[in-house]
Amino acid sequence: MDVDLLLDPFGARWNDMRTAAQLAEELGYGGIWTWDHLAGQAHGADGVLECWTILSSLAAVTERVMLGPLVLNVANRRPGLLATMAATLQEVSDGRLLLGIGAGGGEGTPYPPEQTALGGEVPSNPVRRRQLEETVQVIRQVWTGAVEPWEGEQFHLGRAHGFLRPDPPPPVIVGGFGPRTLELAGRIGDGLNTQARHPRLAELVDVARRAHADAGGDAEAFLVTVFANFDPRWATPGHEEHDRLQAVGVDRLILQLSPPYDHTAMTELARQLPPHDPR
Repeated sequence: MDVDLLLDPFGARWNDMRTAAQLAEELGYGGIWTWDHLAGQAHGADGVLECWTILSSLAAVTERVMLGPLVLNVANRRPGLLATMAATLQEVSDGRLLLGIGAGGGEGTPYPPEQTALGGEVPSNPVRRRQLEETVQVIRQVWTGAVEPWEGEQFHLGRAHGFLRPDPPPPVIVGGFGPRTLELAGRIGDGLNTQARHPRLAELVDVARRAHADAGGDAEAFLVTVFANFDPRWATPGHEEHDRLQAVGVDRLILQLSPPYDHTAMTELARQLPPHDPR
């Protein structure tokens, strides 16, 4: 199980994120992730650094760690544009992108105001799931290098060619918390992301893996990623929380750090990580 860090961008500064990411790489962490949000008000911050700009910048100042958004809200970027952005970042990072993607926060979460304030809409859960599915379909079409006419409920493509083709394509990791979204993750994605503390974690992972197999994929290769607040117990073999994740087959554990990012805590936890395997 790889141990990654999520650098919380709310109220963060670029210099602090860069320093933390470079230290994480030096210490042997497997990857760096960050949230995709547009306004700091959701978490009481004066501002939030934009996800894709940060990941692109981190790709230029790191060499080994994987890089991922946790997770991109499909409402924030048109899918065809996102496909080309992802293909570009995959090349810039030398194949280190993990493309986390999700339906975005709906009503009842703190996040709709950042969409509506900028002229966007926050539709119902079923509509947002359809938008997520269509977005992944569009991305995969664009990544083939030649887009044929296609029309969905939300997005439309015309005939074109010459799109940048990522080699290899980054894994598409679909974030969610319920069985409908994680069944969708298995059916259209290469992996899932959810909360490490989810009380139904084992059940949801099984739902996604079965859906992936039913769609013709390799259930054993399906990536399971989970996130939690920074706590060494999650990464400590023999601890109940760690062993539960191992039993479920979690591939990547993502621990969240809030600014100004505790370098001492990062260093202490890194001492118990296995040596990084460059393969």
